[in-house]
Amino acid sequence: MKQFLRNTALCCGLIAGLSVLPVQAGTLVQMQTSAGNLEIELFDDQAPKTVANFLQYVNEGFYNGSIFHRVIPGFMIQGGGFTQDMQKKQTHAPVENESNNGLSNLAGTLAMARTNDPHSATAQFFINSVDNPRLDARGSQHGYTVFARIVKGMDVVSDISDTPTTVRAPHRDVPTTPIIILDIKPLPVKKEAETERPRQQDAGA
Repeated sequence: MKQFLRNTALCCGLIAGLSVLPVQAGTLVQMQTSAGNLEIELFDDQAPKTVANFLQYVNEGFYNGSIFHRVIPGFMIQGGGFTQDMQKKQTHAPVENESNNGLSNLAGTLAMARTNDPHSATAQFFINSVDNPRLDARGSQHGYTVFARIVKGMDVVSDISDTPTTVRAPHRDVPTTPIIILDIKPLPVKKEAETERPRQQDAGA
């Protein structure tokens, strides 16, 4: 019952947020993980620099073998920066913050992880497991750049959110069993009718 309620909440969050996400189909990628597969649509037009940065890492195979190292139920799951033995991976230079793109940190969206420096994001990203509008930009205050959304696989996100965690100093909320990103690869762009998703309004409408 708990799992059913969680999945229902995730789905409701996705449906409720459709009106603030773009209509056009962006680049599609499949993320294969040890917990299951995710199909992800990138927001090429709304976050072009961030998407280009992400795809550079994808094309280099950077994410292969990395893990979801931070899992907080009722918040988000974060990954893409550490190996299974919690060694931080070397990255390229940071990417410019694009959080003022009209997109919100809704359940099922992907956003860039960063430090307190708004322009410090490199490779790490997180998937919002619930709506987190407090992470959005506010006026001149930068937020966390939303650059993609889950098209298929929110049940996998839910399963990862429920995984037991531990402390691996200095890191907290680390899954006791590693959740591994096996591969991320581009997929053919689908026609709008094939995505079986409701029509949406343009961002900011």
